[in-house]
Amino acid sequence: MSEPGTSEQEPSVQGDSPPGRTDEDAGEGTQSSHRMLGFSDALLSIIATVMILPVTHTEISPEQQFDRSMQRLLATRIAVYLMTFLIVTGAWAAHTRLFQVVGKIDDTLALLNLACMMTITFLPYTFSLMVTFPNVALGIFLFCVCVITIGVVQSYLLMASVVFLPYVSKAASWCKDRLMGRTEPTAHPVELITLDLHEPLSKERVEAFSDGVYAIVATLLILDICADSVPDPKAVASDFGGSLLAALGARGPRFLAYFGSFATVGLLWFTHHSLFLHVRKATGAMGLLNALSLAFVGGLPLAYQQTSAFARQPRDELERVRLSCAIIFLASIFQVAIWTAALLREAETLRPAVRFGGPEHTFMLAKLALYPCTSLLAFAATCLLSRFSTFIFHLTQIAVPCGFLLLRLLLRLALAGLRGLRGLRGLARPQRGPLGGADANADMQSPLLPAPC
Repeated sequence: MSEPGTSEQEPSVQGDSPPGRTDEDAGEGTQSSHRMLGFSDALLSIIATVMILPVTHTEISPEQQFDRSMQRLLATRIAVYLMTFLIVTGAWAAHTRLFQVVGKIDDTLALLNLACMMTITFLPYTFSLMVTFPNVALGIFLFCVCVITIGVVQSYLLMASVVFLPYVSKAASWCKDRLMGRTEPTAHPVELITLDLHEPLSKERVEAFSDGVYAIVATLLILDICADSVPDPKAVASDFGGSLLAALGARGPRFLAYFGSFATVGLLWFTHHSLFLHVRKATGAMGLLNALSLAFVGGLPLAYQQTSAFARQPRDELERVRLSCAIIFLASIFQVAIWTAALLREAETLRPAVRFGGPEHTFMLAKLALYPCTSLLAFAATCLLSRFSTFIFHLTQIAVPCGFLLLRLLLRLALAGLRGLRGLRGLARPQRGPLGGADANADMQSPLLPAPC
């Protein structure tokens, strides 16, 4: 995919240490930050994703209709979830910016990082209080206090690592030399750290955080299956004559919704992976668009809850199908927006194979556009054929994986057909060369040849 002689990955500054410094760093009590960053990325992706649980657990009884008041309640909870998700991803982005310039950590930074992670892990609880008691000010107050505490701890972490820590380290080294009685103090230059807010985000950490969100979303789907679709032994004995197979068959729509939702999560991850496989650097705009895409990916368990309720509440299936299509469309359209933002600075952000005119450009565009187009088409079809909304949605869930498998073949056939039509038009065009024969053919081929120097 890349040009010969070019490296596949840009060198990362995270945790990179000069050669020959390992023993010295161990003696000074510092260590590489790789493992701490992996722990932080995993924890933040989990916290950002489990925010959707209070929304998915919005109980709608079979007797209760999906009316305007219920839609307003669900829309409010989704809006609060999106806001909270962006707060967590903002904390993650600030954490990434900081540790792009801090390659080594000591015990003080590690403990400050743990304090920051502890305040972030408390955020889902305050979010659940705010969602459960929307009219009580205490839940909103605790949520705001938690958000402010996260900002304060991160600011203190930034000041400690960037501003104060180099001088504290120099003072401690000077005191150590005095206590050991050294006549010539060891030179300990102060290494000032500069934080550039316009520096591209670490591609490796963007991928790690995104992979964590996708993996946790896929896991939440099976947790719902385990909680809701295991038959009660008494119900199996009384309602199905002791036949476990018949009891599982009655829950078939839930399993169908699970497999369709898992395929959606997996294929969205595959598209994200294919995109960032060709990305060299992640700009700030790409990071923001990626956070918005992941926020709606985190809403896919809600889409699963809606589609699994088709059999229990068939009168509300049209609204549920439209909500699921909207979530899938927004999760995928922001991936297209990431691609567009990367193309605006393609010389810096993308590899040559997927730039304008590259051999993989058209295929990547078709892969990114598949889910937005199919979800939008399914939404429009349900507006016209509301009676067949469930069938249309399930057909879409089956057709998209098949489309991914046949996408390259279909794209090649389409391009071959376009070339054939273009060739037929060229043959049908009358030759106007004054000399005829070879000169006319040369005139026809001249636009395809590069201009002379």
